[in-house]
Amino acid sequence: MKANQMLMVLTLALCTKLAWADGRVVDKVYHPYVNALEREFEYRYFYQRQSDHPNNNAMGQKLGYGFSVSDRMALELYLNAERIHPDDYRLSGYEAELRWMLTEQGQYSADWALLFELERQNNDDNYELTTGVLVEKEFGPTSLTVNALLVYEWGQTLKDEIESEFRAQYRYRYLPALQPSIELYSGEKYKGAGPGFMGVHKFSTMQQLKWEAAVVFAIDNQTVDKTIRFALEFEF
Repeated sequence: MKANQMLMVLTLALCTKLAWADGRVVDKVYHPYVNALEREFEYRYFYQRQSDHPNNNAMGQKLGYGFSVSDRMALELYLNAERIHPDDYRLSGYEAELRWMLTEQGQYSADWALLFELERQNNDDNYELTTGVLVEKEFGPTSLTVNALLVYEWGQTLKDEIESEFRAQYRYRYLPALQPSIELYSGEKYKGAGPGFMGVHKFSTMQQLKWEAAVVFAIDNQTVDKTIRFALEFEF
């Protein structure tokens, strides 16, 4: 089966039925690329607004440092902080992430990578292991990126279970500094979509600043009304 056919089958299969993990579904849509000798600092922010519960709007931040461990593998470590109510903001956990690029960019009709994440939640001594496939395919001046993820959760306050998440981004490569997109996030208890933007500014051959932002709106009655996400990534 050709790579583009595999991509379409994977997308349709995951859109039909997905279990929503207890973590945040709206997060970074990962691209399947690793740059040799890369080092980076990353900052992520999200805010979830539920109009019926103005005092129960979640906010979270993530600060990470990453580096390549080989030409095709990159490791990143994060500190996570979040709040549900205005007065309970705290350091909530730690996370380690490994990305493994399986194909060279442009080698096949689609580019492929694997993602592995391990997260520990401080207060509840809970753990979350995420594995998944990252796929990106270009269609002329546009690109489709798909993240198909499986999540295994366990701990003191979590029932051991395997769930899944799906993220997709369709973007128009208008300019390096400005690339509008549409993002989709789907799950049993979360279905949302909305507009996004991303871009990159190069300071030198090895230094560049990437940014991305999106507003995701609920498309069913079980989903939080609105989620805003923002990220900065400085590579050097």
